[in-house]
Order: sequence, then structure tokens, then C-alpha cells
Amino acid sequence: MSNSYLLNRENFGNPNNMGQLMELSEAEEILRNWVKNEKLVFHMQQVGHLMKSYAGNKGYDAYIQKLWYLSGLLHDADWDQWPDDHCRKIIEELESRNQDPRIIRAIASHGPRYFGVEPVSEMDKMLYAFDELSGFVHAYSLMRPQGYDGMEVKGVKKRLKDKSFAAQVSRDDIADASEKAGLPIEDLIQFVINNQLRM
Repeated sequence: MSNSYLLNRENFGNPNNMGQLMELSEAEEILRNWVKNEKLVFHMQQVGHLMKSYAGNKGYDAYIQKLWYLSGLLHDADWDQWPDDHCRKIIEELESRNQDPRIIRAIASHGPRYFGVEPVSEMDKMLYAFDELSGFVHAYSLMRPQGYDGMEVKGVKKRLKDKSFAAQVSRDDIADASEKAGLPIEDLIQFVINNQLRM
């Protein structure tokens, strides 16, 4: 990714839209219309599921869980058809639909190195943390005969050190996201293993 992905803005959405969230059917319609790559759809479903699970484990109410879920479900919605406008297009779409600004900012900050927006809230930080790690753990599960069954943190960490495995996954982003979230990488990996949506 190049500097062309920089969003060059810090404010997202309208504060007056706090509490405004689309129905899940509307989000799913965006995915159907925008994303033809089924693997990408599944990745977004996995990240959405992790976000909702984490919010649920923290004891957050149903609205906040939905907020977290939608941020994960839609974070890469524009990548398939408009890779050159990645993040920008989905942000503008959600702004035009008057969505809660917190979901828009979380999506804007899910790749700070690329989009130039630092994750600030807990939701921002966890979306950044789960994005790359979810994809990595899923890739690891596909190479294991037992899939997720019996998967251990040490096995994931061993693969992280193998730069030839899932080479497109940024180890630097995973480490940076863990640090920003203030959580040990081992805890994040264990949470993903335990809560990842499976095929």
C-alpha cells in the first residue's frame, strides 16, 4: 500500500448520529452488492464475530455489541471492487447513511500505517488488533489436519516467526496492534483461537 491510502482527516461522521446504526440486513446487503470474493466476506464475518464476542465478554450492552460487530463486518467492504479507494469509499458510504461516527472512525483507524488515522477508542484498537491476527490464525487452521481443534498459542507464535508463512500478513501490524491495545499477543491469540468463527 502506498501513501495514496492516507485519508488526510481526523474527524469521521456526524456526532449528531451517535446511536444511529443500520439493521444487520442492510449491512449484509452492502456486502452482497460490494464484495464478490467469498473468502473476503468470510474474513469480515470472522472479524465481526470476534469484535462482538469481545464486547460481549466485557459486558457491554446489545447496542455496543452491534456497534463492534458492524465495524468488523464492514471494515474491508470496499477492498474487493475499489482497492484504490480502500477505506475511503466505505467511510463515505456510512457517512451518507448517517451512521454512528464511532463505527466510521474504527474502520478509518484499522490500518494506521496505511490510512494515517491512529486508533484511539477501545473499539478502534480491538478492530486493528483482530484484523490481521484473525486472518493469520485462519490461515494456520487451514494447514492443520484438525483445524482449530487442539490449536495452541505456541503453534501460532511459531508460525508468526516463519516469514514465509502467510507472507502477506504484516507481523509489524500485529505487534503494533497488540501494543496499542495494551494486551499481550498471547492473550489476543488465545481469544482468537477460542472465539473465531469457523467454516
